[in-house]
Amino acid sequence: MSSTPTNSSDSKQKVGFVSLGCPKALVDSERILTQLKLEGYDISPSYDDADVVVVNTCGFIDSAKQESMDAISEAMKENGKVIVTGCMGKGSDAEAIKAANPGVLSVSGPADYDTVLGAVHEYIPPVIEQKSAAEHNPLIDLVPPQGIKLTPKHYAYLKISEGCNHRCTFCIIPAMRGDLVSRPISEVVDEAKKLVAAGVRELLVISQDTSAYGVDVKYKLDFVDGQAHETRMQDLAVALGELGVWVRLHYVYPYPHVDKVIPLMAAGKILPYLDIPFQHASPRILKLMKRPGNQVKVLERIKAWREICPELVIRSTFIVGFPGETEEDFQMLLDWLEQAQLDRVGCFKYSPVDGATANELPEHVPEDVQQERWERFMQTQQRISTARLQARIGQEMEVLIDEVDEQGAVGRCYADAPEIDGKVYLDGFTDTFPGDALLVTITGADEYDLWAEPIYEDDTAG
Repeated sequence: MSSTPTNSSDSKQKVGFVSLGCPKALVDSERILTQLKLEGYDISPSYDDADVVVVNTCGFIDSAKQESMDAISEAMKENGKVIVTGCMGKGSDAEAIKAANPGVLSVSGPADYDTVLGAVHEYIPPVIEQKSAAEHNPLIDLVPPQGIKLTPKHYAYLKISEGCNHRCTFCIIPAMRGDLVSRPISEVVDEAKKLVAAGVRELLVISQDTSAYGVDVKYKLDFVDGQAHETRMQDLAVALGELGVWVRLHYVYPYPHVDKVIPLMAAGKILPYLDIPFQHASPRILKLMKRPGNQVKVLERIKAWREICPELVIRSTFIVGFPGETEEDFQMLLDWLEQAQLDRVGCFKYSPVDGATANELPEHVPEDVQQERWERFMQTQQRISTARLQARIGQEMEVLIDEVDEQGAVGRCYADAPEIDGKVYLDGFTDTFPGDALLVTITGADEYDLWAEPIYEDDTAG
């Protein structure tokens, strides 16, 4: 179970928590946990000790749905009092959950915090009634200003919006999470400041479409530290770039205004890192996918970005074997990869998702052809990645340490987001702690990871 260590007290009601899915779902879990702590509940790390268990589900693809169903089944078996929320908590998925687990206490959709908390209140009322905001609540002192976090102390996800206005044919997220709803920029920056004050050294900006931030409110003007900022990605990047920590942009669609954040990267304000889900390169397949953004001139724009900011790292995800994909379409994707020279790439074989309109497209690609194309894709990208990482040998880089054990330290450079990208290994070096930032020399590389040695202050003397 995903939980945070707490000093349990037998007088308090205890809630177990299982958090599944993407970073956006993780932020939902953090918000629910924070409110539970504010109301005096303890968070239990075990099924046996919990008075009720909350399972935050993921419903993006079939394998994620099965993992969620298995987690619910395990919680029912081990505890029996289960509240379900998240992306599987709506529509036919919700009905399937109830059918498979008739004793489940409550089922609600993503970011439906009120329903989850209401269900917890109903089955295990808080020992101490919540007081009005005007009154002093001693329980608030037990919760850090940045709230409960499920990530390590030195990095945190910063969710800037909910939902998505696009209708990509392979995706059901708008059906689960609704249309785009942007948070006020002042609220986002205030949360970021609290995180930094608590020791966070890396902010990972997330949403369904970071480039579209503010579209729904027509880029409404807001004030941050007395300065006027529009509710848009560029202004947010400017404000976050003043906080003195790593700022990493995820889920960026290649709209023209993305060009405006590249100079901020070149100036060292935010990390020279873009996570752009290109998904494909064939115009015909992109049209079948109903992908947004100006995809036609992407290669020219990547070249222009790198001219402004040579250190820029681009990561992306792609789908092979999409319905209607021909060998010509796939070869176009491989040729595009060779030209784009992306640094970090993930690839998925297309799989139908219940409710996605792509299911109705003709000419589905056979599984054996999908597998063969996936292997060719990965071989191509591994070669590109290996060459780009080999070129880093001898460079000096800053590394943020994530883990330390008797074998050495493991960290990440600016090119590596947690969980999804590569790592930097400092074999045999243990004189450091998670969250430390070290200057290192890159000494080795393979297809995905780097090896390094720390640069000591003495090394630069004289």
